[in-house]
Amino acid sequence: MSDSLPPEMKPLLDRIADALDRLAPKPAPEPDFSGARLYRFDLDPPRFIPAPDYALPVDLLVGVERQKDRFAENLRRFALGLPANNALLWGVRGTGKSSMVKAVFMAASAEHPALRLIELDRDHLHALPGLFHSLRGRPETFVVLCDDLSFEDGAQAAKSLKSALEGGVEGPPANVLFVATSNRRHLMPRGHDETKGLIAAAEDAEEQVSVSDRFGLWLGFPPMDQPAYLEAVAHYVDRFGLQVPDLQTRALQWAQLRGSRSGRVAWQFIRDLAGELGKTLPL
Repeated sequence: MSDSLPPEMKPLLDRIADALDRLAPKPAPEPDFSGARLYRFDLDPPRFIPAPDYALPVDLLVGVERQKDRFAENLRRFALGLPANNALLWGVRGTGKSSMVKAVFMAASAEHPALRLIELDRDHLHALPGLFHSLRGRPETFVVLCDDLSFEDGAQAAKSLKSALEGGVEGPPANVLFVATSNRRHLMPRGHDETKGLIAAAEDAEEQVSVSDRFGLWLGFPPMDQPAYLEAVAHYVDRFGLQVPDLQTRALQWAQLRGSRSGRVAWQFIRDLAGELGKTLPL
């Protein structure tokens, strides 16, 4: 058909084709995971932002030895290409869920250099299927971490997560392990949307609970009792040489002022104590 066009039309058509090529969006460059072990996924535009190594040594996490060992074993199997389960870490705030994931990951990545961790904001769950697709087939192995996961906006985010974990007709990527932390065991929102009817609300709840069933490994983080809290404080004091008189009394007063006992509160007390004594901490 082009042979029948007048000769003077060919330059015009060539210019139009060139203009369309310039207007067409360029394909996204292949992500580069060679510069770091930790990354944050940003959605606008889609990109992987490298982050510095997580500095908390895994042996500083006290009071969660069972959870730590179980998660580390699951991660070891995944890094070796063995069957492993997506993990849900649930429990009260401040018990060290996300800290444990990152610290255990850093220890594992020292033995398995192909491991990478990507942190995904819970507001970006709808991008998870596309993210999994972009990671499928790469030479690296990825832990995708979503911290403080819940479905405050209803069932749509739950559907996106379930779709990603099931993987559609392709199945879930063999080189991706999904890990979520949550303050709630079944990822349910705190409130009830009274604008929805009972049937719609029940369907949303069923959708959200069904997502938690996609996690094969559940690790609970209960509140710290007083002996466990004082044990954590004593561990940090011995580790960093922060002995002071009336240590237990001061630690309990600190927890009382905060209204809770947890690993986070114990570490905050230690930071305050180190500052008072004029000593530095490695983190």
